[in-house]
Amino acid sequence: MTGMSTAWSIAPEPVDSAAASALWRAYYTEVSDRWYLKETGRPTDPGELERGIAADTGDNLREPDGVLLVARYGGEPAGTAGVRRLDATTCELKRVFLLPRLRGRGGSGLLMDAAERAARAFGARRLVLDTRLDLIEARTLYVKRGFAEIPAYNSGPYQEIWYGKELTDVSTG
Repeated sequence: MTGMSTAWSIAPEPVDSAAASALWRAYYTEVSDRWYLKETGRPTDPGELERGIAADTGDNLREPDGVLLVARYGGEPAGTAGVRRLDATTCELKRVFLLPRLRGRGGSGLLMDAAERAARAFGARRLVLDTRLDLIEARTLYVKRGFAEIPAYNSGPYQEIWYGKELTDVSTG
């Protein structure tokens, strides 16, 4: 694991930086295409894709109540994890993503560790998230990382399952 972790670096970055914007486009394209392929048998219409990407600016991941973490593998932008404060003791995890070609190299665990540290820095004792049922890989990661299913805390067309994790343990695991 030492060799894998030294290839990775994770640091906060503005949501509108070139790297963060490219990773948001890759993330949104992947999850949108998965939904459209499942629901309609075709990938996302290009115009719809552009509207969706533009609609979520990521402003809720800016200081003082949010942060976007960008992971790099060998210096190359590789993934993201966003954390935003919901209240004095709860943060929400957003935009957890690794480029497909860099998955399986230890980056997801390092991103999750960094996101939990960021949530603790906001004073959170709990980290929550929403996702879709078809995003099996993400759901598997969350459960592996100690998240458990919780009641819905928000609603929307793509929120189908909710997870939470108590952050009382200051370890990264």
